[in-house]
Amino acid sequence: QVQLVESGGGLVQAGGSLRLSCAASGRTFSGYAMGWFRQAPGKEREFVAAINWSGGSTYYEDSVKGRFTISRDRTVYLQMNSLKPEDTAVYYCAARRNSMWSTRSNDYDYWGQGTQVTVSS
Repeated sequence: QVQLVESGGGLVQAGGSLRLSCAASGRTFSGYAMGWFRQAPGKEREFVAAINWSGGSTYYEDSVKGRFTISRDRTVYLQMNSLKPEDTAVYYCAARRNSMWSTRSNDYDYWGQGTQVTVSS
């Protein structure tokens, strides 16, 4: 069983940066695709970014392209720059038992508990 733990969230001013981390415990997630999703109050969970098993393929939601970067080694990271108030949400890390990423939350098998990101204007 893979357990995912996110960290790195917090309060930041607009234009600032944060780096989220997602670590696995109980089992390695090598060979798994990984994704980041977010959920703002009153909204559905939405896709943010994903990376394939090797790190050689990534994909981003349009609103974060050029600002966010997903990467991985033994940990999965989401570097978030030029943050905007509309980026405020709980951010979730997810693992997929497949080598290729997906933008659909239903395609992911394991989820972290989430970390809050708040961007003030």
